[in-house]
Amino acid sequence: MTQVDHMIVLPGGGYGMHADHEAEPVADWLRGLGIRASVFRYPVLTRHPGPLAAVRAAVVAERERGAQRVGLLGFSAGGHAAAHAALAPGASEAERVDIAVTAYPVVSMQLDTHQGSRENLIGPDAADGLRAETSADRLVTPEAPPFFLWHTAEDDAVPVAHSLLLASALSAARVPYELHVYERGEHGIGLAEESGTAADWTSACARWLASHGWGG
Repeated sequence: MTQVDHMIVLPGGGYGMHADHEAEPVADWLRGLGIRASVFRYPVLTRHPGPLAAVRAAVVAERERGAQRVGLLGFSAGGHAAAHAALAPGASEAERVDIAVTAYPVVSMQLDTHQGSRENLIGPDAADGLRAETSADRLVTPEAPPFFLWHTAEDDAVPVAHSLLLASALSAARVPYELHVYERGEHGIGLAEESGTAADWTSACARWLASHGWGG
């Protein structure tokens, strides 16, 4: 019986909007790899746990449509939504994420960078406990799914420290992951087709997905 996989794409936008260039073009790229894909426009301008619950419901919906493995691919704030859904405790078996890809993700709500995402998700005066429980790097356990992460070193909007924190946590928990940091490229470059060496991320990700049996 053929394995049915489905990747849900979560575009960025600071939890205030959705960036169109990180939506359907990315799903089309995945389909070109032989991977079923769709875009999920999770709730924005909505406080936690609204987006998390919505992403988990989208995972369940794909399983109900026949997907045996469901992955998440998210950009920026969508990367936070992907990592959060993959790592936050309390997921049911149907809500479980099998694989995750994060592109220049917002990871930590404890860092002072990308204040917009944090304020839209948890408010401007969020308590330390809430900031910790919505920081993906603080939620990694050995049961986490495999991760592919990429970022650029010159990203000023969401500094590479976010991906480094998550990679460090995955490493400490011995979770399979692959991390790529490209020297050049501003925030929000999407498929990065004209962004120097960062344009390699799609090829690297395709190889990594294939190594886990996705695509082909």
